[in-house]
Amino acid sequence: MRAALACLLATLCLTAFAAEPLPAKGTVQVLFTPWDDAEGALLKVIGKARCSIHVQAFVFTSRNIATAIEKAHRRGVKVEMLADAKPATENENSLVRRLHDSGIPIRLEVRYASAHNKLMLIDAEGSDPVVVTGSYNFTWSAQARNAENLVILRGNAPLARAYLDNWRRHRGEALPYAEVFRK
Repeated sequence: MRAALACLLATLCLTAFAAEPLPAKGTVQVLFTPWDDAEGALLKVIGKARCSIHVQAFVFTSRNIATAIEKAHRRGVKVEMLADAKPATENENSLVRRLHDSGIPIRLEVRYASAHNKLMLIDAEGSDPVVVTGSYNFTWSAQARNAENLVILRGNAPLARAYLDNWRRHRGEALPYAEVFRK
C-alpha cells in the first residue's frame, strides 16, 4: 500500500510540474550530418543575428563557428555563453577560452556530471526568434565525422522563451569562466 501511495504521489508531483505543451508555430529545418551542411546552416543563422545570441555548449572546438560568433559580437550582437566546465578547461582544442578572451561573457556549468545541452538562441526575445538544438556539438567532427542532427526552429516565440528561461536557469547555477579556470 505504501509503495502504491508513493508511486501515486510521485506521479502527481511530476504531473504538477511538467512543462505545458507549446503551440506549433513557425518553421522547422532539420539537418543530418555528415550528409547535410549543418555547419553552413548554423553559420547563416549566426550571421543573421541582430540583437542576441545565447549559446549553451558541451564541447566547442569549431573555428568557423567561433569566428562567426566573434564577428556577431564585434558588430554589436549581445553574445553570452554557457559551457560544460570540464571540456572547456581540459580539452586542449576547446575554443571557449578564445571566445572569453574576445570579450564574450562565459559561464561554466559545474553542477552536473555532464552539461550536455547544445543550443543557440538567436534573437530569442525578438519577434522572429530562432532556436537551434539537436545532438550537434559545435565541433568540426560533428559536421565531418559524426552522425548528428541539427534542428533549426524559426518564428516560435513561446518556444524561444522556454529555452531562454531554461538557459537563464542554467546561467544562474554556473560560475564565471575566470573563476573556474583559476582553480
